[in-house]
Amino acid sequence: MIGSQCRPQLNGLELLEDAQLNKCILSTGCERIDLLLQGGLRVGHVTELAGPSSSGKTQVCLKVASHVARKYSGTVMYFDSGNSFSPKRIVQFLNQSSDAANTEVVDEIVQRVMSSIVCYSTFDIFTLLDMLHQLMNNLKSQIGCHVRMLIIDSLSSLIAPVLGSGGAHGHALMVTAGFLLKELAHEHNLSIVVTNHMVAGEAGSSKPALGESWKSIPHVRLLLYRYHVTNASCISILKHPYLATGKPMEFTIT
Repeated sequence: MIGSQCRPQLNGLELLEDAQLNKCILSTGCERIDLLLQGGLRVGHVTELAGPSSSGKTQVCLKVASHVARKYSGTVMYFDSGNSFSPKRIVQFLNQSSDAANTEVVDEIVQRVMSSIVCYSTFDIFTLLDMLHQLMNNLKSQIGCHVRMLIIDSLSSLIAPVLGSGGAHGHALMVTAGFLLKELAHEHNLSIVVTNHMVAGEAGSSKPALGESWKSIPHVRLLLYRYHVTNASCISILKHPYLATGKPMEFTIT
């Protein structure tokens, strides 16, 4: 098992060439979020969207799915753990961003985009692991369409139940899922987005769920929240391999 997780050693030049040739950036479709991330979501990275309930995590996921499916070739896979996927919301985003006045052209765009988003209902960690293994095998054997992005909303709702007992088994399942996601992202040039809820931290503060072991797995961790007074949505960087953390950015998804 350990051997299967080990990668061949690469020198710095090989890693730089891989990053330059294969790891492009996908726009999120939200100008302010792209500005914060200096372009958008990086291919080859696992990006976590953490935030409390009603902070806009699912809306960002739907916005990203609609934009990537429209602007880039390939399939967007959407693993939905809470019946939160909304095709009507996708259509709203497409109508808002469409410059075409011809109704037939708009309908053609909607049909093309909706056929490029493949949604699966995923209600437990074991189903998720099976689907990730199946995706890995399909990509290795080049079965089906080219997959551009994988979105899991919400990953924490699948993992948290098996962590509740505090046993080693649940922790092992979480780490296995994390390694699979990172391998899929790196080996097959996917941009992977997962959502995570918040739990109580020290001194009354809140923090992303799933604990310290999970903290090291995503390449990028973003925090979403709302100002209750103005109802403005904000996003800030908690962790990023290239960008500074901290400074919040207000954004709007209508």
